[in-house]
Parts: sequence; C-alpha cells; structure tokens
Amino acid sequence: MRIASIVAVGGLALTAAACGEAPKDDNNGGSGAKKFSACMVTDVGGIDDKSFNASAWQGLKDAKAANDNIDIKFVASKAEADYEPNLTQFVNQKCNFILAVGGLMQNATSKIAKANPNQEFGIVDANPGDANVYPMQFDTAQAAFQAGYLAAGMTKSGKVATYGALPIPPVTIFMDGFVDGVAYYNTTKKKNVQALGWNKETQKGSFTNDFAKQDEGKKVSDALVAQGADIIMPVAGGSGLGTTAAAKASGGKYNTIWVDVDGCQSTPDCAAIITTVVKNIPEAVKEAVVKAAAGDKLPAKPGFVGTLANNGVSLAPYHDFDSKVPAELKADIDKIKADIAAGTITVTSKAQPTK
Repeated sequence: MRIASIVAVGGLALTAAACGEAPKDDNNGGSGAKKFSACMVTDVGGIDDKSFNASAWQGLKDAKAANDNIDIKFVASKAEADYEPNLTQFVNQKCNFILAVGGLMQNATSKIAKANPNQEFGIVDANPGDANVYPMQFDTAQAAFQAGYLAAGMTKSGKVATYGALPIPPVTIFMDGFVDGVAYYNTTKKKNVQALGWNKETQKGSFTNDFAKQDEGKKVSDALVAQGADIIMPVAGGSGLGTTAAAKASGGKYNTIWVDVDGCQSTPDCAAIITTVVKNIPEAVKEAVVKAAAGDKLPAKPGFVGTLANNGVSLAPYHDFDSKVPAELKADIDKIKADIAAGTITVTSKAQPTK
C-alpha cells in the first residue's frame, strides 16, 4: 500500500528543495488548442514506487493517451511537510486539475481546496468532503475477502497471516477483509485455519510502522513464519518487498499475496506471489481526468468508490500458481465475487469508504 510514511523531519527549511522535485512535464506541446493540465502531487514514496504513486501516474498517462490535448506533470513530495507547498505551487501554475495521492494527504488537500474554491482537485483514498475535491476510494475489503478465502484454501500449515505498515484506514481495510475471508472459509468448509497478524474485533495487529524499509517487513513476516504462517499478505508498500523477497528465497516454505498493483507486474518476486488484491487506481484516475478535460463536473458526492461489481477492486491472475490452485477453489473464489457484487455476501470494515 503506497501511503506516505510518517517521518519526523527536523529543521526543514521551506525552500524550493523542501517542496520535493521540480514538476516533471510529459507533454508534446505544439497543438493550437488550449491544453488541459492535470498535475499530480505524490506522497513521499516517489513516482516509481511500483505501487501507489506509480498507479496514479499511470492513470494520468492513460488519460493523455486517450486525449492528447491533456498535459500532465507531477511533483514528488520528499516529506509530509511538502504536501501543502506542492499543492499550492500547482494552484499558482493554474493547473486545471490537481490530484493528491494518498489518504495521508487528506488534511493538506482539504486546506488548500478550501483556500481555492474555484480550483478542481482529486484525491485517491480519502474523502475530505470539500465540494471541489473529487474523492476516489476503493472498497478493497471485498477483494481482500476473496484473498483470505484463497489463502485459507491454499495453506498447508493451517496458519496464514497479514500485517500492515500503519494502522490507518487504507491499510486496515485490506486486513479486515482478509481475516473475514479466512473466517468464511472456516465456516463453509468446517475448517479451523488461523489468521495471524490482525484481530478485526480489537483492531490490533502487526505493523512495520514504515512504508519503505524492506528489513522491517522481513522482520515482521519472519515472526509470523516462526508462528507457523505459510501465506502472508503484507499491506505495507515497499516494506512488503522484504517479505516477498524472503518468501521467494525460501524456496516455497512460504508464499505471499500482494496488494495494490499486480505483484507479477510490479515486483521481481512473482514466483512467491499467489495473487494480488488489486486497487484499480489507474482506471479511476484516467476516467476522472478525461471527464474533467471534456468539461464534465466531477461531483464530490458521491465521488468514486471502487468495488468488485464495478471492477474498481479485483484479484489479479494466479500467474505461477495457476496450476497449483485447485479448480474447486477457483470456482469458490469466482462465486464469492458474484455473491459480494450481488449483495448475497456482505463484507464489512470500519475502514470502508462511505458510498
């Protein structure tokens, strides 16, 4: 999950350097028509984080591919203190649409949006409730429910696990869905698979307290493996790469489930990734920007909520594990998707976005 790490920044002068990198343009210029500018502020993970920021940037690139009258650019935040100045510089540059990436940018985005009521903003994974901010949120608990069921059906040790980076809604929503999927498997199959690393009732569990340090991810997953887990779902951004790399090196002792972007496309550890709980940020961002460029109003209410029914969230293909997942289990996963989409199965999480 690419949400900004919470870091302490001492003595940060408000200079140009403090505002992250200079905006990066990606445009062809030359057209006689007035360009529509879509400008993105990343969190501290950088534009090529293989996850969250990269997904949103892909959405902007896809929008530009659909309409070459759209100019796109981004600025990468180096610290949370950069959010407000980075958003402000794009306001000053008169960007038509300004996209904030990540739930931790909610307060900064709301503040700048209130100060600039005629400016159109978008934000991924938050809903500040401002009339000029289009929220794009994702009910990842639904697809994570499928992933938990899958893990319970694949485990050989009878123990699976999940852990997060920080106990914030865009993280815990995955964890809630995962453990509920395990519980649903136990109920329907009369089994007793244990889900380690997260207690949905108490909202307590295992965390790295960091979205970037791979050694912290490995440390947490090593502890879970020591307790017997043989499938682990990290919801920890780059920290989770410590888990996938170690799982790959284990030679099959344990495997993983990735989140956000198909791990077989975004990491080098496909051999240890059974599937990914995908958050379709690129499509949501593309659709928003293309509509805005066409002059359509992006309504703050209801905004966009990605679900299994609208393909805003999904499970990625099984890739290297396709032949290892039993046909019956695949059929169960497909039926669960249909049942959740139809409302036959209700997935709940305190962290679910409001619809």
